[in-house]
Amino acid sequence: METTHLGRLGVIVSRLCLGTMNFGPETSEEDSFAIMDRALEHGINFFDTANVYGRSKGVGATETIVGNWFAKGDGRREKVVLATKVYGEMGKWPNESRLSALAIRHACDASLKRLQTDHIDVYQMHHIYREAAWEEIWQAFEVLVQQGKVLYVGSSNFAGWHIARANEIARSRHFLGLVSEQCLYNLNDRMSELEVLPACEAYGMGVVPWSPLAGGLLAGVLGKIEGGRRASDWVQEDLAKFRDRIEAYEKFCSDLGEQPADVALAWLLANPVVTAPIIGPRTVQQLDGSLRALDLALDDDTLGRLDEIFPGPGGPAPEAYAW
Repeated sequence: METTHLGRLGVIVSRLCLGTMNFGPETSEEDSFAIMDRALEHGINFFDTANVYGRSKGVGATETIVGNWFAKGDGRREKVVLATKVYGEMGKWPNESRLSALAIRHACDASLKRLQTDHIDVYQMHHIYREAAWEEIWQAFEVLVQQGKVLYVGSSNFAGWHIARANEIARSRHFLGLVSEQCLYNLNDRMSELEVLPACEAYGMGVVPWSPLAGGLLAGVLGKIEGGRRASDWVQEDLAKFRDRIEAYEKFCSDLGEQPADVALAWLLANPVVTAPIIGPRTVQQLDGSLRALDLALDDDTLGRLDEIFPGPGGPAPEAYAW
């Protein structure tokens, strides 16, 4: 397994990050255990979850599954760089969501209990919270770091200026600040190239793209539909909007002799700013299949053709829309 540093940090992570959002709602606990065991066998040491994951099984269900897996021992916890998130609604009572100092403290303690661990390696804010001042937010995270409950702080779904603002205030407090950003980024969703990726690069942050296959849109959806499988409602909506480019994409992948999902992951891995795309397998077989992307080198001609099919915003701001 290829590894790299998480941004400017000394800590080393695998080039693929195991996403766990399907654990519970889509994948049984037993099968989730098998996926995590296989991930370690492959050398994947970067796992991502969130306190709100669980959907039909209830919030916290996914963290609980991960925690039960850690409890099986054999060094599982020690081998994993564990990332989870705070922000989402964990209950209807006040302060059971968002990023007040009180909410952060309670959410962290609850996640630690569910995960059956004494610390979180990368504790990520799941969204920006404009109602709380950065002084309050950073004070809360500083206390968690001092207590040894959190090692690093990351963000998710932040705008570029949020990243800059957060890091500059952290610097004024002599705090490490944000070490990573988990953003929506894939061939079909390239808005992060305008501001978010340049901000991450400037601050030495790791970039951990979520939905690298656009929810399945980039995973050979046309071929699967022709084979009798049904795409989700929202993938069908996206397909109706982007059918021409998806048809061109799947034909191009066929000409390359590669699977669309592998090409989509390889495209992200070819970007030096990207640390590790998040893969969210529902089965061990899906996990195994994701590894092909690590061996798939895309040459300049291939990258150029992908830019033609998925043009993106035109590069970083302001050149993308000005001069």
